[in-house]
Amino acid sequence: MERAMSKLIAAVVQAGTAGLGTEATMKKVEALIAECSSRAASIAVLPEAFIGGYPKGADFHIFVGARTPEGRDDFATYYRESIAVPGPETERLGIAAGNANLFLIIGVVERQAGTLYCTVLYFGPDGTLLGKHRKLMPTALERLCWGYGDGSTMEVVDSPWGKIGAVICWENYMPLLRMAMYAQDVAIYCTPTADDRDSWVSTARHIAMEGRCFVLSSCQFLRRKDFPATMNNKLSNNGEDIIMRGGSVIVDPLGNVLAGPYYEGEKILIAELDTDQIIRGKIDFDAVGHYARSDIFKLTVDKSARPAVNFISED
Repeated sequence: MERAMSKLIAAVVQAGTAGLGTEATMKKVEALIAECSSRAASIAVLPEAFIGGYPKGADFHIFVGARTPEGRDDFATYYRESIAVPGPETERLGIAAGNANLFLIIGVVERQAGTLYCTVLYFGPDGTLLGKHRKLMPTALERLCWGYGDGSTMEVVDSPWGKIGAVICWENYMPLLRMAMYAQDVAIYCTPTADDRDSWVSTARHIAMEGRCFVLSSCQFLRRKDFPATMNNKLSNNGEDIIMRGGSVIVDPLGNVLAGPYYEGEKILIAELDTDQIIRGKIDFDAVGHYARSDIFKLTVDKSARPAVNFISED
């Protein structure tokens, strides 16, 4: 087996969705990707729901047993900013990743028919859309606006430095999902998130040590003015108020923080990753190997797609 390359430069982007909508956000993303390239990054990770927007503070006017016209309008506004995968925006993202010659991991709001999904996209340095992961379990009121992913989008992708995978926000509190990622030998574990609390850094460090992998955690820095002005927001109506403060961080396989956390504004965190640290770390702990106790514990993962409708023809 050919040995993976050892060292690379990783970029974690902390920035906010543009308040003017998806076209403005696309231009911002293209500029950010180019900046990561100028800093010699071979991989760039952008936050959860960066394209389409994380609707922090929205409630879509939903009550138990009741909906309102205002809430339906809010959802329509949000739906219009989502993207198709593949589609024109993914083509542009591929071109940007190709021009930058890097692996791109980015959170988007994906639409399929009438449902929205919180999705992470993987692009290769040749611009190819390598795959996607749909959030399996939207958290709390996220279930008002996002559908559920299934096991068919839990793949990792190959890179010269080992497998790259992505687990979104509070999916990282699902122990069995983490175990499924470790079982795929993930080396670079990306966590696009909207969790900006102090406790999230402890989560990133725990996962890095548990999985003996690098954790690249990217969170938005978002002000109220970057939230759609036409949508109700329960947190603030003051444009300068911060509604998501970031806290992006890069952690090595022994839990050492290499960059961040940063809470003061938009920033690109840069760190050199030495993937030999993964092997060094596994001398005393391998969650799916010599520390697994497979004689006692078993995990079965269903990676099949679960469409609502299957069309079957004689052909």
